[in-house]
Amino acid sequence: MGELRDFVSDVLDIEGSAVEAIEPDGLEVLAPEPLRTSMGWPELVRLGFGAELPAGAMAVGFEGDWLDRFGALLGDRGRWAERQFVLPDPMPRIAYPERLLDHALDLPNAIWRLHGVSTAWARCLLLAFRYTAVSDEKREGLVWLGFNQGTGAVIDDVLARLRPLLAADTEWQAPDPDVRHAAGPAWDAPTLEGRVRPLLKHRVRLEMEPFLRTMRRHLDRDRNRIHEYHNDLHLAAQKRLASLASTSGEKAESDRKREMLRITAIEREYSAKLDDLRRNYALRVTIAWAQGLELFVPVQRFEVLVKRRKGERPIRIDWHPTVRLMESPPTDWGLGLERTRLVCDDHLHITDAAGQSPCISCGRAWCRACHPTACPRCGQAIT
Repeated sequence: MGELRDFVSDVLDIEGSAVEAIEPDGLEVLAPEPLRTSMGWPELVRLGFGAELPAGAMAVGFEGDWLDRFGALLGDRGRWAERQFVLPDPMPRIAYPERLLDHALDLPNAIWRLHGVSTAWARCLLLAFRYTAVSDEKREGLVWLGFNQGTGAVIDDVLARLRPLLAADTEWQAPDPDVRHAAGPAWDAPTLEGRVRPLLKHRVRLEMEPFLRTMRRHLDRDRNRIHEYHNDLHLAAQKRLASLASTSGEKAESDRKREMLRITAIEREYSAKLDDLRRNYALRVTIAWAQGLELFVPVQRFEVLVKRRKGERPIRIDWHPTVRLMESPPTDWGLGLERTRLVCDDHLHITDAAGQSPCISCGRAWCRACHPTACPRCGQAIT
């Protein structure tokens, strides 16, 4: 809980509070009047963040509405920032650039040729989204996405190594105008939405998969329990009804009607219980943008010519000396998470492998970047 305590301490300090750390894992806060009113606190309050609380402390954690309450204090402050990353040492020289490219580029149906390597500035976009999934239980989390707006690459691997460096580096430098100009323009809104939306859905699904498996297991358990209970009732009523089949008379007829009504009632109650289960386990997911950082980083830019049959096109791939890692190749279709790319014949689109897979209807391979909605031969729509 150390990170949460430090975050709360910073927020309260911004709001004009006098904050002092106390043991074990707590804060003592002397809050000003506006803060006391918004949070419902007395003038002096103790907050605890661990399993063991200081004496008289109020427990604060990720559960409940604490993050929403502290987020409301911040408003939009701190949700967007720009930063220029400065290398502590001179830009390292790459001795064997072709070897680096050979590991980064996997083009089964095309070839490439390196045209040159130069020092450049990359405009990287780091976005954090908060998701909330509510079913029988609740799950919350943060998903980070990273893009190089200069090359169009997804930089999840680079981002995973960059974030600890950003957290450890206390020097915050605003981007110089010359650096901003050298990094090139930012994406416009349609381009940004088109790149973020499919990748965000994919990442949230991955993050939620353990939660969904737990919900499915609970749903199966409850459904089986309800089925066994009502099935026993139904079988007992059917047996009683069968025993009355060979008897006659008014009493027997009355008993048969009663058992048939009982069976109908059991079936109706069973259906109602299943409807209740569907409502209880219905999944509601909300995703909201939480924070963004535009990061200007020095890179070694590889100018590469990709050739496919009689056509060719240039692409750029950046090597990031800050984390000593080559980013994934750019893509015109797909999430861009894997390194394998295919090049289409018609317009030299570079896609994920699935972007040129055979049609499930007619079997013809076709480029999803050229025809994003349906197969050009048989019209089979993309699902």
